Parts: sequence; structure tokens; C-alpha cells
Amino acid sequence: MPLLEETTLPQDHPSTVPVVIIGNGPSGICLSYLLSGYKPYLDTATVHPNPILYRKLQETKHLPVTEQDLEYLSEGLEGRSRNPVAVLFDTLLHPNADFGYEFPPVLQWRRDKQQHIPHLVLGRATPGGAWHAMEGSMLTISLGIWMELPGVNYRDLANGKRSDRATPEEISSYYRNYVKLKGLQKNFVDNTYVTSVQKLCRGHEGEGGGALWEVRGYQQVQNDTHVPFSLFAENVVLATGASDSPIRLGVEGEDLPFVFHSISDLGLAVSRRKLDMNSDPVLIVGAGLSAADAVLCACNSNIRVLHAFRKSVDDPDLIFKQLPKTLYPEYHKVYNMMCNTAGNANVSLFPDYTSFPEHCAVSFQSDMKCLLQGKNSLKAFKISMVLVLIGTNPNLFFLKGQGQYLGQDPTKPISCKKNPIEIHPYTFECTKEPGLFAMGPLVGDNFVRFLKGGALGIASCLLKRLKKKGKLISNGGNDFI
Repeated sequence: MPLLEETTLPQDHPSTVPVVIIGNGPSGICLSYLLSGYKPYLDTATVHPNPILYRKLQETKHLPVTEQDLEYLSEGLEGRSRNPVAVLFDTLLHPNADFGYEFPPVLQWRRDKQQHIPHLVLGRATPGGAWHAMEGSMLTISLGIWMELPGVNYRDLANGKRSDRATPEEISSYYRNYVKLKGLQKNFVDNTYVTSVQKLCRGHEGEGGGALWEVRGYQQVQNDTHVPFSLFAENVVLATGASDSPIRLGVEGEDLPFVFHSISDLGLAVSRRKLDMNSDPVLIVGAGLSAADAVLCACNSNIRVLHAFRKSVDDPDLIFKQLPKTLYPEYHKVYNMMCNTAGNANVSLFPDYTSFPEHCAVSFQSDMKCLLQGKNSLKAFKISMVLVLIGTNPNLFFLKGQGQYLGQDPTKPISCKKNPIEIHPYTFECTKEPGLFAMGPLVGDNFVRFLKGGALGIASCLLKRLKKKGKLISNGGNDFI
């Protein structure tokens, strides 16, 4: 997108703010909560099952966790995130969750209005981020309670109607309601598109001339009118998630009109009756959960499926091998299909589905044919539609060099799995750019359960810095939540 020359502002917002958060999904919402004066204390009525962590928490139980030494608290903890603060916050909110327990949180939330840090959360839609665009009928990969944010029980808002996994529609509704319940609306600017983030050095600003960030973009208002804006921020947080740019195969014919990179296109074709049981097969490429969702969607609509993926069905890295069968029966059904129809269809079991393990799609032709390359074979098929579902990458086009210099390997594009943004492990500040922070999938935390740790690390860092400078807002009073 071209950079905008205008410097108008969204109404009622100052031109300079301490923090601008780009992205209004669960990462941005959780950080807004912590920056709004909500502080986590040890709930003295609870006991954490980890005795070493519990002893550490008791040592400073008069202090909120945000004012404590996160490195000290995180030491020795193990979990399913590479970021130690993510593991810490998760075990405080869901103690021993990986062992199947459902212990209550050991945190009590209080609101300290003196600790409010003014901030704006810029998002392309209403709060909830990519959850609004997901298929409504699919179940989330995580338990509903793992999708919840601090201070509001998911089951309370879901009316207790689901005890385990939830639909994206239920989760997006929870996030919208969360922002209202916690009084965070004033921090959110919806329908906002950021087009440029640049670091400036303004000598007359602050103590000896600190650097500022200029954030430019536009807000889409009624009648699709674009209102340009320009903001200055002392700190910028990247919370944009990972779903911006589908990963492409890079093969011949990938731009043909019957080749798609989103499961929503399959749902649209089905709803418009462009596909049915008499259509040529749909080719689905990929072996992750999005590809599995597409297989389920097609099979449930009696549409024939060819399913190609590079890995062997015995590959230990397949996501299906990491999911308990009792919680995820539909994904294990797909995995069973992948195993039992390899090569030729097992007509008696799955007449409308054939899997092609260790195969790659090498080309798509305008006559609706595709070529699949196996170890020792090249196969051609007539198809009605192609879905390439092999993952997504973040799109940081608004940063210098698309933010590539921020990665753990600055010679490669940012990738949530292969090349996340390099951060300080306890503050989530980019190691190569002071004043710029990153959280969520951008730093490898793809599950809501763990991305909340980024909010804790960033809020703790900013609160300590602003307190040191004497810049915290004073509105008076403590509220218990």
C-alpha cells in the first residue's frame, strides 16, 4: 500500500501516546487489560501445586506479579512454549494443565488506576482479530477454557453450554464481550489499517530527545471512506498474529482461478452449490489442521477428495500424533483416512477420499488438471478445485524490509515456526529494535493459552520503566475484581 501523506488523526485521540498496539486479537486484548491497571496478585486462598514456584510467590505476595522478577519466577519451569514468561503465566492461570488437571488460577486481579498506561489498540475489525474470519462450525484445537483471557471465566460467558472445545464463533463472541466487560472499549480503534511504522528521532522530545515511532494508516468508516491518520508512539507492540499471508507452493498454475489458499473458499463453493457429489474431486494439499478441516468439510458434503501431503503417515511430527483421541475424534478420523487410503482408495471404507502421502503438487493446468509427484511416479488428475493449505506467514509490510531484520535469522523472512522475531525472553522487546515489542505467533506462541505471557512480559517491562521515570498516570484508587 502507498504511504499516506495526510496526518489527520482518529477523533478524540492525542497525537502522541505511550503505547500503540497493532492487532486487536487475543494478544492485543490481553495486553490492553494489563496496561489498564489490572494487576495480578497471588490469591492467598489458593495453593499452587508446584511447591518451589508457590514458595517464590509467597515471598513477595504483597506485590503484583508485574512488579516481580519474572526471570526468577520462571526459573526451572517447563511447558509447551519456548518463552519462559509464557510458561509462567500459563501455570499461574492453569496450574498443571498439561497433566489433565483443572486447578483454579492462583491469581487474584485488582485494579490499580494509578498504574494505567495510556494506549491504543489498532485492529482491522472488531476486537477478536482473526477469530471473526474463521469457519463457524469448526471446533477450536484448544479447550474453551484455554482460550479465555484473565479475569473473565469463559464458561460464564458461554452459559456453560460447552464443557470442552468451542467454535470460533463462540470464541470471537467471548473476546468482544470481554472488551466491554472490562471497560477497555476506549482503548480500541476498529477498522484500522496500518500502512507504515517508522522510527524517528525528535531532539525536542522527552529527556534528552528519545526516539519516537510514527504509525501511519487509515480508518475505514461508513460508506467505505478511508480516513488517513498519523500517530506518534513511545512504544509499539506487534500483535498482528500469523494469518495474513498464506504460504504458497510456488508451482506452475498456482494463480489459476480454481486454486485457493483458504478453507473459507471451499465453504463458499459448497454453500453456492458449485460443488456436489457429481463434481470432479477437490485436491487438498497439506497435512495440518486446516487441511484436515477442509477434508471434513468436503466429505461431510459428499464431495470427492484427493489429499496430497509431503510427509509420511508415520512421521512423528504430524499434528494428529500430538492430539488425544478422546478430545479430537474428528481429526483422528481424518488421520485414519490418510493411513488407510494411501496410494489407492480403500473403497469399502472411504469411497470418496484418497490420500497421497509423500507427494507434492508440481503443476496445475488451465484444463483443470493437476500433476502429483511421488517418490517414483508422476500422476495426473482432473479436478474441480484446489486448496493449498500449508500454513500462513505474518505480513509485516508496514515495517522496514518487511521486518526481516528483526528475525532470529535476519537473512530470511519472518516465519512463526521457522524464523520468529527475536525478543528479550522476559520483556518481549525486540533485541534489534528498542521500543518495539512483539508477542503471540510472531514470537512462536501460536496458542492463546501461551500468548498471554507476552502481555505479562510487556506490561511488566513498561510499568517498571514508566515508574522509574515517574510517568505513570494517577487517577486514584484500587478496585478488587
